[in-house]
Amino acid sequence: MFSMSSMTDLIFLLLIFFVMASTMSAPNDIKINLPTAKAQTNTRQVVAKVFIDNLGNYSVAIGKEKPHAVEPDMLEAYLSQIQAQDSTMYIALHADEDIAYKEVVSVLDIANEHHMKLVIATKK
Repeated sequence: MFSMSSMTDLIFLLLIFFVMASTMSAPNDIKINLPTAKAQTNTRQVVAKVFIDNLGNYSVAIGKEKPHAVEPDMLEAYLSQIQAQDSTMYIALHADEDIAYKEVVSVLDIANEHHMKLVIATKK
């Protein structure tokens, strides 16, 4: 008769080994040596900051300008006009945490329809 106790001991030892080995390896341990460039080019991208306050009022600031009020139905045309001047521009969305989610989604839709890059600003 075949004894199963030695087989189960072996199975448990293998199981413990693989569990320990898989938890010790980190999947993000890829080290890449990036090439260096001799010439450096600075690209300045236009940042259109879209602000939505807790009352649902929209404001837009381009670069370091002071924000000015924009009607929600005019936001798409305004951002399209900025994009026509500089196609590398991106939108930084600063939305109050208390506004309705549909306000944020409307700006996301505008950016998606016009192939604009968009980042959502958060605080630390």
